[in-house]
Amino acid sequence: MATKKTTFDIDALLSPTNTDFRMVQIMDEEGKIVNPDLMPDVTDEELVQFMSDMVWSRILHERSTALNRQGRLGFYAPTAGQEASQLGSIAAIEKEDVLLPGYRDVPQLIKHGLPLSQAFLWSRGHAGGSDFAEDLKALPPQIIIGAQYIQAAGVALGLKKRGKQNVAITYTGDGGSSQGDFYEGINFAGSYKAPALFFIQNNGWAISTPRHVQTAAQTLAQKAVAAGIPGIQVDGMDFLAVYAITKKAREYAIAGNGPVLIETICYRFGPHTLSGDDPTRYRDNAELEGWQAKDPLIRMRKYLTEKGLWSEDKENEVIEAAKEEIKVAIQDADKAPKQKVSSFLKNMYEDNSFVTAKEQIETFEAKENK
Repeated sequence: MATKKTTFDIDALLSPTNTDFRMVQIMDEEGKIVNPDLMPDVTDEELVQFMSDMVWSRILHERSTALNRQGRLGFYAPTAGQEASQLGSIAAIEKEDVLLPGYRDVPQLIKHGLPLSQAFLWSRGHAGGSDFAEDLKALPPQIIIGAQYIQAAGVALGLKKRGKQNVAITYTGDGGSSQGDFYEGINFAGSYKAPALFFIQNNGWAISTPRHVQTAAQTLAQKAVAAGIPGIQVDGMDFLAVYAITKKAREYAIAGNGPVLIETICYRFGPHTLSGDDPTRYRDNAELEGWQAKDPLIRMRKYLTEKGLWSEDKENEVIEAAKEEIKVAIQDADKAPKQKVSSFLKNMYEDNSFVTAKEQIETFEAKENK
């Protein structure tokens, strides 16, 4: 991640004709501010909250991994290394903005208002995990790669038609940017100037397929050009850069200018998911160690410590609070009613008078009630 160029014209970057796809960075790996002109207007309290959120997310990742290994969680996609990309972006939007996450984006969903216990139920495949409160402006995590881009385009157009000053925000990975839904989503949103923020979290690998095999494009941000929308590449390990660019992109979108595509350069320290992927089979330790030196928590910790806003004691407080929150949430998830086959059928069929479904439900209910 080079830091030689220290000037960026944000207005030029937020243009459908932008061809400057240099990586935007505010804070380098040493915790030094290298682009002070881009520094967002945030308070010391907000900076501390940013760091607290990333520490919370790292602990959530570690505990979720352990819970998965214990058989207490189901599907889990590791998030370590992507905290700045995920939480820097979600911190920059409003509660009335609509979040359409991918399956690795559970931390954003929780920060947007989903109870942690419900997130655990979603991981287990429990129907209650997707039964969101009416005031939560979000959809459940999308499993189909890239499908959330199509949904986000439609949601954003709906927001525009209803006169809302809000955006739809969605995420996919570098592999997702090779899907047809990706192109259809950004093209549709661009054509109708729908207020959507499309994120590509470029973590280097689509399971075992490296980024350079995905596409011959020099950057993924430049794919925005074909849709006639702005494309910006950001240091996804730099919370402040992600936050600042997301803020600017949101302002651009709600002003009626249409969507923005943001590529965040980050890395997943662990496997693609805990469902059998072994990253040691396709990437070496040198690569991993190189990226671990760019850890978003390390650079923010250095920056805040130098400002006198962070300490080891403060971090330990956040860690212990996160562990307790997770402990309570998994206990609450354990109390959820067990699922029944008859419930699956009721959830599947809108009209239960359909004779075959009705007969099946009655049969299963009779067996379950014995």
